[in-house]
Amino acid sequence: MSKADKPDRTAKTGFDASPDVAAAPDKNGAALIADYVKRLPGKPGVYRMFDSAGTVLYVGKAKNLKKRVTSYTKTNRHPTRISRMIRATAAMEFVITESETEALLLEANYIKKLKPRYNILLRDDKSFPYILMRQSHPAAQLKKHRGARNIKGDYYGPFASAGAVNRTVDTLQRAFRLRTCSDSIYEARTRPCMLHQIKRCAAPCTGEISLEDYEQLANDATDFLRGKSKDLQERMTRDMGQAAKAQNYEKAGEIRDRLRAMARVTGGGSAINAGTFLEADIAAIHMGGGQSCVQVFFFRAGQNWGNRAFFPRHSKDATRGEVLDAFLAQFYADKPIPKHIFVNAELPNHDLLEKALSERADRRISILKPQRGEKKQILDSAEKNAEEALTRKLAEKASQDKLLTGLQEIFALPKKPGRIEVYDNSHIQGTNAIGAFIVAGPEGFIKREYRTFNIKDVSTEPGDDYAMMREVMRRRFSRLMKDDPSQASGKWPDLLLIDGGKGQLSSVMEALHEVGISDEISVVSIAKGPDRNAGRETFFMPGRDSFTLPPTAAVMYYLQRLRDEAHRFAIGTHRARRSKQMVKNPLDGIGGVGPRRKKALLAHFGSAKGVKGASVAELSQVEGVSDSLAQKVYGYFNA
Repeated sequence: MSKADKPDRTAKTGFDASPDVAAAPDKNGAALIADYVKRLPGKPGVYRMFDSAGTVLYVGKAKNLKKRVTSYTKTNRHPTRISRMIRATAAMEFVITESETEALLLEANYIKKLKPRYNILLRDDKSFPYILMRQSHPAAQLKKHRGARNIKGDYYGPFASAGAVNRTVDTLQRAFRLRTCSDSIYEARTRPCMLHQIKRCAAPCTGEISLEDYEQLANDATDFLRGKSKDLQERMTRDMGQAAKAQNYEKAGEIRDRLRAMARVTGGGSAINAGTFLEADIAAIHMGGGQSCVQVFFFRAGQNWGNRAFFPRHSKDATRGEVLDAFLAQFYADKPIPKHIFVNAELPNHDLLEKALSERADRRISILKPQRGEKKQILDSAEKNAEEALTRKLAEKASQDKLLTGLQEIFALPKKPGRIEVYDNSHIQGTNAIGAFIVAGPEGFIKREYRTFNIKDVSTEPGDDYAMMREVMRRRFSRLMKDDPSQASGKWPDLLLIDGGKGQLSSVMEALHEVGISDEISVVSIAKGPDRNAGRETFFMPGRDSFTLPPTAAVMYYLQRLRDEAHRFAIGTHRARRSKQMVKNPLDGIGGVGPRRKKALLAHFGSAKGVKGASVAELSQVEGVSDSLAQKVYGYFNA
C-alpha cells in the first residue's frame, strides 16, 4: 500500500484527534490556539479549526505542526479575514501524518468533504462521465457510466460532459459495432435489433458474429481508447487492401466505414487537438472581479475529450497560483490523474503537489508551465476560454443579485434570500404520487440539491393535494431539524415558494407548525391566474392580503421560471416512475428467476398471465426450473 492510500483511509474515519494533543481548556481564539501549541509535536500533519457551533472554519496542512499553528497565536500579523477566523476558533483537532505529501493529500480530502468557510474551495457539483468496457460477460458491453466505479471493467475518461461521451460512444459503435444493451435484453433477443440493421452492432446476441470475432472487435476498441489508434488504423488499412485484392469488396467497404468513423475523432472535429502528447490535462486560471475561473481541457488517447469550467470559492486577496494550487489538490482527490498537467501559473507548492499526485497515482506525474510550442498555444486557448466563462458568470451573477433583491422588496423579506426552495406535486388521479422541490440561489438553480418524495401516508386520499403537501413538509423539515438544527448552515431555506393557492398555503403552515417551525421561514404560494394565464398569478402570504405583480416585471418572469422548473422536475420524476411501473414484468419480483429463466418461462407459457395460471407440475416442466423453484413461482402468484 502506498502512502497516498493512508490519507484516504484516515479521512473516512472522522475527526480522530491525535493522542499527542489533549483537549484544550475552555478558551477561545489566540489563547486557545496557544494552549494547543504547548502539546503539539514538530511533525507533519493536518489541523482543523472549529467555531463554537462545531462548524469547520479552516483545514490546513503543515510540514511542522507546532511552527505552523504557532503563527495563529499572533493576530496582528494576519489580514483582517484571517484574524476574524482566529477569533472565531473555539476548538482544534489534529492528525499526525508520516510526511508532508501525505498531509497535503489528507488536507485536500478534508476540504472537499467538509467545505470549510475560510479555505479555497473547489465547487464541483457533479461527477464526470466515463466510458465503461464491461468484459465480465462473454460479449463485452460498451456503456456510459457516471458515479462510483464499482462495476468490474475498464473505465476510460473522464469526459467533460455527457455530450462528449455520447459522441465517442457513437464513434465506437460505428467503428467497432459493440453492443450497448443490458444483459437482460441481450439474453432475451431472438433476432437482431435495429442497431444491427443500421450497422451499429455486430449482434453477438443472435449469433450474427462469433464470440471469438466479437472479442477481437472489443480488443480493437480497447486499443483505440488506450491511444493505440495509429497502429490499429495501419492494420485495418492493410486488411482493407487485402480484402479488396481478394475481391471481397463488402468486407473492404465495411473496414473503410470503420476507418472513417475513427478518423472523426482522431482527425479533428474540434478546434483544439493535441499532436504532441497522448494523455494530459490543461488547467488554466483567469481572475477578475475578486473571482476566478479554472478551465480544464481533458486529453486522453491523443484525443480531446472536452473541457469544463470551474469557479473556486476563495478570498479576494488570493493569488492565481494559490487558487490553482488548491484547486488541483482537491480536483484530483477522487479522479484519475493524467501523466502530464499543464498550468498557466506558478504554483506555491509545485514540487510537493507533484510528489503527492505521483504517490496517489503510483507513477510519475509532471506539472509543467509550457513556454512555447503547441502546448503553450493550447494553454493560451484554455485561458481565453476561462476569461470568457468568468465574464459570463459575473454578468449572470449581477443579474441574479438584482432579481433576489427584487424578491426581498416585494415579499418584505428580512434579508436577500440565499436559498429558495420551490415545491410542487405530481400525480394522475392519485396514482404514482410524487412531491418534489427544487433549489435556487445566487448561483442559479442548484440541481444537486433537488429532492423528490414518494407519497407514503396511507391515510392520504388519492388526489388530495393538500394532504400530499402536508406530508412533504413534515418529512422535509422533520429530517432537516434532526440532521441540521442550525439555521445558519445554509441548508435551511430563506424562502419557500409553493405552487398553489390559499389552501396549499394553509396546509404548508399547518405542517410547519406541527414540526415546531413557526415564523422562521418566509412562505409564499403562487396561484395560477384566470384560465391559467402566465403573468396573472396571485400571491398569498401569511398575515397579508393576496396581491399580484405587473405581468412584465422582471421578478415575475423569475418567479415563473422557478415555478416552471419545479413543475418540470416533479412531473418528470412522476413520468419516470409511471413508465417504470408500466414496463415492470410480474416475474421480476420472484427471487431466483433471472433473465434466462424468465425468458424460458415466457417462451413456454407465452405471457406472464400464462405463468400465473400454471400449476406446479406445469412449471417444473420448463427447462431450468426445479421442483422447488416451481413451488416458489406458484406460491408467489397464489399466496
